[in-house]
Amino acid sequence: MGKTQRSSGLILSCGQLATYVTYRCLEFGIGMLPLSWCWNLGTLVGAVAYYLGNSYRRLALRNLSIAFDGEKQAEEILRLTKKHFRTLGRNFFCSIKIAQMPTDAVEQCISYEGREHIIQACEAGKGVITTIAHLSNWEILSQVPSLGPGIPRSTLYQRLSNPYLNDLIVRRRRKSGLTLFDRSSGFYGPLKHLRDGGGVGILIDQHAGDRGVWCPLFGRLASTTNLPALLAQRTGAAIIPVGVRSDRPGHWVITYSAPVTTAEEIRRPHQKINDITAQLNQALENFIRKAPEEWFWVHDRWKTPNPRFLLSNYHRGIWAGDLKQLKPFRVIVRSPNPLGDACMAVPAIRALKKGRPDLELTMHCRENLLSFWQAVAEIDHVLTTPRSAKPWQVAKVVRQQSRFFEAALLFPNSARSAIEYFLAGIPRIVGNRGHFRSWLLHQIPQAPKKFTAPPPHHAYSYLEVIRQMGADTQDASLFDFPAPQKTKPSPQAPLKLGICPGAEYGAAKRWPIERFAQVAQLAYEKFQSDCIVIGSPAEKAIGEQFEQLYSAPGCRNLVGKTTITEMIDELKQCDLLLTNDTGTMHLAAFLGIPTVSIFGSTEPALTSPLGKGHRIIRRHVACSPCFLRECPLDFRCMTEASVAEVSEAVLKTMNECRDESHSPA
Repeated sequence: MGKTQRSSGLILSCGQLATYVTYRCLEFGIGMLPLSWCWNLGTLVGAVAYYLGNSYRRLALRNLSIAFDGEKQAEEILRLTKKHFRTLGRNFFCSIKIAQMPTDAVEQCISYEGREHIIQACEAGKGVITTIAHLSNWEILSQVPSLGPGIPRSTLYQRLSNPYLNDLIVRRRRKSGLTLFDRSSGFYGPLKHLRDGGGVGILIDQHAGDRGVWCPLFGRLASTTNLPALLAQRTGAAIIPVGVRSDRPGHWVITYSAPVTTAEEIRRPHQKINDITAQLNQALENFIRKAPEEWFWVHDRWKTPNPRFLLSNYHRGIWAGDLKQLKPFRVIVRSPNPLGDACMAVPAIRALKKGRPDLELTMHCRENLLSFWQAVAEIDHVLTTPRSAKPWQVAKVVRQQSRFFEAALLFPNSARSAIEYFLAGIPRIVGNRGHFRSWLLHQIPQAPKKFTAPPPHHAYSYLEVIRQMGADTQDASLFDFPAPQKTKPSPQAPLKLGICPGAEYGAAKRWPIERFAQVAQLAYEKFQSDCIVIGSPAEKAIGEQFEQLYSAPGCRNLVGKTTITEMIDELKQCDLLLTNDTGTMHLAAFLGIPTVSIFGSTEPALTSPLGKGHRIIRRHVACSPCFLRECPLDFRCMTEASVAEVSEAVLKTMNECRDESHSPA
């Protein structure tokens, strides 16, 4: 093992040395050229790089599409991307040339705007924080002789992984009189430098991860360092944004903006750290808009964090400003196919929507679930595709929905769903393992290591996926299902009992049909209630049986005669649903309808209806839960649930419903 590590270290060192030598050779060649030649040659190299650098070209296009979404057409963004690569090439070549030029020659290449702001800040004697960015030839800032009269310059830097290149850059910058503070060494050095009246330059346009504040840049939330505001708060130093742009070949303009905050303002209660950080992003945006091709668009500024791209639990939080001005972070979710599973996924969808204020949520489902997901308030758009559609056809439809989805969440474990979104080109696909699809996924939630008794409800398996994406799943309101708004003609109108005697899964989940009829008959005798019978087209025979067995008036058999939309409308008028463990049971619970649910072959701890006001009837026999479609024995788990027991639960619930309907508003 030791020999292997030494060999790997030697190979790495040789590779780093080769990179260093290559760079020095390039540097030597560029140093021999006039600055104007570097400008033209770099422009040519950048134009070629546009066609060769596929991944960087896609990243620049994506970033520009985010920044100018709604402002520029696709053709304009494409032209701007090409221009950016040419600009990037010439700035790279010119920065290498300028690093080798004497200071007085560099001064001839620079003019200034707003220099009075930096001079006034320096005269205050409390130090100056300049916020800098990857704008144009940003390396020229390290060659500027001074910020103001007698102000020593410094900057924070992150050590390069290549020690040879790192040492070269450090020597070059120190030679120009710049003091360097390594970020990994802490912030005592920069604090002391500021308190002694010096200036510190801090890059603010890099993704700051968990250490940053999420605040808008071009209307899109980006993790931004709050270090300038923190240092200003501790030292009283002014913060001045600095920008660079080129105005002609071989010449650049350095712009100093008015201070974002002063020593007096930073200590005022309303001048919060996050407010200042957001203002710095706005100042950066203003610089970029003056010459958009000059910013470093090939950096993943709006990076989607992995795995917590929801922002509920980020340490420094969110400064969103006006939520209406935020550009959307678009996520598409592949719905579970069974109706019951879709209903049990609603708490996870709520947690997902609460995960970040800019989230725009599209639900992708089969056509039969369209009306259900349209009834879920957290869903912004519903996309349906027919079951017969091929994966590449689905992928084409998904691509047409949005300029880009940032992430996709797969609730089904099928390989097909992963293939569809992989072909759609979605950059972050999240889903559980299964069906040999792991290689198509970018983020796979870890399975819980602890097993509990009783097992957690199936809804928590969906919530666990969302939790690992960064959502807060401890909010009890995720399971709140409000009572429906019924449109009864008067409080004296009869109660309405819903009956769902079938179960598409199989006969093992069905309580005997004659017992449903007996309970409904008892409910009529007690409350003169109306009833409706609901079920799927495959269960028409069960509905007909019920009609034959039920002798009271006011019964409508709707089995196989309703769409989900119509079923939702019918259920909303019910006071209670008597049901087996079915998708209709979960739909009623989602609508806030109390249920009396009969379980036998399945486990209520896993799939009981969510929310309040539900009663479970269950006889836990030795062989249950078996989860079989057909009972191979004597069906005792269902037959031991008596008519008397079920009737008692139904009558109690209906009595509660009657009391509520007669209570004063």
